[in-house]
Parts: sequence; C-alpha cells; structure tokens
Amino acid sequence: MPDESKSELVKRIGERIRRLRKEMNLSQEQLAERSGLHTNYVGQVERGEKNLTLETLEKVVGGLDISLEELFRYIGPMDKQDALGQIVELLVKRSVEDQNMALNVLKTVMEWEEKKH
Repeated sequence: MPDESKSELVKRIGERIRRLRKEMNLSQEQLAERSGLHTNYVGQVERGEKNLTLETLEKVVGGLDISLEELFRYIGPMDKQDALGQIVELLVKRSVEDQNMALNVLKTVMEWEEKKH
C-alpha cells in the first residue's frame, strides 16, 4: 500500500473518531481518560498524525463505547454509486440529528407508499 493511501486512511479514521467523540459530547480530555491514553495523543490521532496500533484502536473504541465495526462503518469511499451508496455518502458526514431526520422522512415516504397499494 503506498504511503499516500496509508496517510489517507489514518486521516479518515481520525476524522471518524473526532466525529463520534463530538456526537457523544466528549472533549478530547474525556475521551483520553476513558481510553487510558494521553490527551495529546488523542489530538494527534484525530488529526491523522498518528498511525494507530490495534491495541490503541481497541482502547479508543472502548472509550467511545462502540464496536470496531461501528468505528469502521462508512470509513472508506463507496465503490458502488447506486442509489443506496449515494444516500450513504450524503448522510455519512452529517450530524446524528440530520441522519435521524432523513430516516424519519424516508420512513414517512415508505409508509405513504405502502398505504397507496
């Protein structure tokens, strides 16, 4: 894997960690404490400056109280740009509130569509 790809992946993971931390209303200090890591290290991870080990990833997901699968969900670009892929791409960087709003709209449309039949 070329260095550019590695650094891009590290950056995307860091961005995902930051987004999840902010969604949980945690400061970097709080995440560091919950993860057993130094605050400066958490900042470097979020900025994509540190290449995480599997052990450190395990500590971070423990601090966020999520699974590894949740951390890596939608971390890479979608290869298939079908309708579902486009929906995911539109929503993945939005807030949880925006995602829930879109889900409610979709559910309403689906219920309306079922009642038509």
